[in-house]
Amino acid sequence: VWNMATTETQFMLSVGLIEKDVNGDTLWVWCYPSVGDELREVLLSKCCLTHDGRDFHTFVFGQFCRTWYYITTMEVQDISLMSLFLLVKVTHFSVVVTAKDFNPEKYAALSRILCRMYVKHGSPVKMMEAYITVLTKGICQSDENGSFLIKDYDVRKAYLAGSVKDVVSQFGMETIILYTALMLKKRIVVHHPRIEALLEFTRVLPAFVWHRKDWSILHPYVHLSDAELEDLKKCPGYIAGFVNPEVSNRTDLFDVFVNLPDSTITVSQSAKEAMAMGKLHKDVGQLIVESAEDTEKSDSQVIKDISVKTKEILANLVALADECEDSKITLEGLKQRHFPPATENFLFHLAAAEQLLRI
Repeated sequence: VWNMATTETQFMLSVGLIEKDVNGDTLWVWCYPSVGDELREVLLSKCCLTHDGRDFHTFVFGQFCRTWYYITTMEVQDISLMSLFLLVKVTHFSVVVTAKDFNPEKYAALSRILCRMYVKHGSPVKMMEAYITVLTKGICQSDENGSFLIKDYDVRKAYLAGSVKDVVSQFGMETIILYTALMLKKRIVVHHPRIEALLEFTRVLPAFVWHRKDWSILHPYVHLSDAELEDLKKCPGYIAGFVNPEVSNRTDLFDVFVNLPDSTITVSQSAKEAMAMGKLHKDVGQLIVESAEDTEKSDSQVIKDISVKTKEILANLVALADECEDSKITLEGLKQRHFPPATENFLFHLAAAEQLLRI
C-alpha cells in the first residue's frame, strides 16, 4: 500500500546540532547520519550563532546543492536539573534539519520539538530517537514537548503560505516585471537587510508561475561566498535572496534586481531586450493588480486568476508550436503572425523557456 508518511519521510536527510559556548565559540557538535564538509561549512555560516551575536534568528531556511536546510536556534535558559550539568557551558544552540523538500512550517515544527528535547535532556540521544521515530513512522509524540505528525504538513500549504497580495500591494503594476522574469526563467536577486523579510517575500514568487509548481528555483538566503555562488550559477533561472547590500553591484548574478526596502525593481542591461514590455504585459499586469486588490479574494484565488491567464498564454503558444514542424516554434514562424514586436519577442523567449523553441 502506498503510504504518504513513508514517501514524506524519505525527504528527510539529516539532523545536526551546533552549540555556542560561554567563550563565544561556535561548534558543529553532532550529526545523524552525516553531512558533507562543504554543506556543513554553509550551514555554520547560515546559523546566526556564528554572526558575533549581532542578529538572533529563531528560524531560517534555504537550499544549497539541491538540499534544503532548516535551522532553529534557541538560547539556553530554563533548563531542567538533569541537563543543567550537561549544558552548563552552552549559551545557545541550533538544531539543523536537512531535507529534499521545501516545507518550512513542517521542519520548523519538528525542530522546535527536537530543541525542547535537547533542553530537557542535555544530550542529542533523545533528539536522534525522536528523529528516527519520525523517519520510520511519520510521527513523534511526547507529553511535555508536543507532538508532530508529518501528514499535517501538506506541501501545497507550504506553497501557499506566503501572500501574493502583499507582493502586488508593494509593487503594483511593476509586479508584471517579476511575473515576466519568472515566466522566462530569468535570474531574480532580492535584497533586504533583514533575513525574515527576505524569506517571507522570496518564497511567494514561485506561486506567480503556479503551473510549474517548482520551488527548487528558490534560494532565499545566499551569502556572497564562492561555494554558494558557484552553486547558484548552475541554475538557469532562480530567485535568490541576499542580506548583503554589496549584491547590487554583482550584475553578473541577476537579470532583475529587487531592492525590497526601497520597493524598486531594476532590469539589468543584458536582460532588457528579452524583458521588453508591450500590450500583452500591460493586460496581464492589470489582471494581476485588479485580482490582488479585490478584497473579497483570498491569496489562493489570486494565484488561480494568474494561473488561468498563464495557461491561456501557454495554450496559445502550444497551438502555434503544433502548426510548426516537430511542434517547435521558430522566429520565422512567429514573424508570419505579425504580432506586435513586444508580444513576438515575449513569445519567442517564452517558447525558449518552455522548451518549445527550435534552435
